[in-house]
Order: sequence, then C-alpha cells, then structure tokens
Amino acid sequence: MATGRRGAAAVRRRMQRVKWSEVGEAAALVVVMSYWSHVWPYVLGFLLVRILLAVGLRLWRTDRDLRGRDRDWRREEAVRAGRRTLAEVDSMTGTEFEELVADLCRRDGCTEVRRVGGTGDNGADVLARLPDGRTIVVQCKRYAPHRAIPNRELRELLGAPLHFRADLAVFVTTSRFTGPS
Repeated sequence: MATGRRGAAAVRRRMQRVKWSEVGEAAALVVVMSYWSHVWPYVLGFLLVRILLAVGLRLWRTDRDLRGRDRDWRREEAVRAGRRTLAEVDSMTGTEFEELVADLCRRDGCTEVRRVGGTGDNGADVLARLPDGRTIVVQCKRYAPHRAIPNRELRELLGAPLHFRADLAVFVTTSRFTGPS
C-alpha cells in the first residue's frame, strides 16, 4: 500500500510540473507576441543560426560517411589488386600463399603461370614464363614471423632451375633468413 501512495504522489508532482511548464510556455509566447516588434530580430537570428548548424552538421555527417565508404572501397581495391597486409598473409594456408604468389606473377605480366607446389615439389611452388621469355621457378614459404628460413630450403631452390630447366629462381617468404642461408 505504501508504494501505491508514493506512486500516486509522484504522478501528481509530474502533472504539476507539466502544468507549470505549459503555463511558462504560454507566458513566454504572450511576452514574445506583445514585444514582437522588438524581439523579432533575435528570434530570426536564433532560427538562422539553428538552420545553419543543422545544415553544417548534415554536411559534416555526409562527408564523414563518404570518406568512410571511400576508405572501405580503397581497401577492397587493394585486396583485389593483390596487396595484402602481412597479418592477412600470415593467416593464409601454404596453398593460399602459393596461389597469391601465382596471382602476383600473372598480375606482373607472367604467362603460363602454374602452381606445382606440394609434397615432393622439388623446390618449386610456382612455374611461370616472364614477359621477356625466360622461365622462372618460385619457391614459397609462409612461416610464422618468429621462424627463420634454414639454408636447406635455399639449397633445394638452387637445384630447382636444373630440374625444371628454368632461367631464374626466386624465393618468396613472409619470414626472415638464418645467417648461413
């Protein structure tokens, strides 16, 4: 029962506030109308400033949205063009990394590009023909950032041009090389 009385009192107070706010608004309207000849420049100025702020805010939001969409579009275009962040490349599988390197070779004008990687690939993951006609063999290693490329991997790559009759051998990695390699 006690909560019911408190609720009723709160409703009465709220109703009184609403009543007094309506009285205040009516009084302000009467004062403004009676002194309209003196007040109209201020009212007009207030309305103009309010309109200018609303238009400025709308333009700022539109500009922010357009810049955000442009930034997203540029990022997507960079991905389509073959540019990836190192974090994106690090999250790829070995096969996906080899496909990325093959796509980069195609993008740069190589022809007859094919991925031959896998177990027992004899040191070649991608074979291609350069625009000048020479053949190229590419070994791809996508290791974790803390791992280094051992020299046995480079020795394997050195034998690949002989095995595949290639003119050029390239090693592509996301990691670093050890001192001996």
